[in-house]
Amino acid sequence: MKVSARNSLKAKIKAIIPGSVNYEVILEILPGVEVTSIITKDAVESLNLKEGQDAYALVKSSDVMIGVD
Repeated sequence: MKVSARNSLKAKIKAIIPGSVNYEVILEILPGVEVTSIITKDAVESLNLKEGQDAYALVKSSDVMIGVD
């Protein structure tokens, strides 16, 4: 996977919290170290995100994106 974001943090999806439009995805970088991303329901579904899955927090500016292999 190649991306333009310079900060890529490997993590495990700790929780996926659905909202009416957006989902909150909590990523655990290290035990007790978490990053939260707010992404659309469509993004969660198209990436097929599941709790316990490995993922990457891609940090660019003030946004946190998620990438998977």
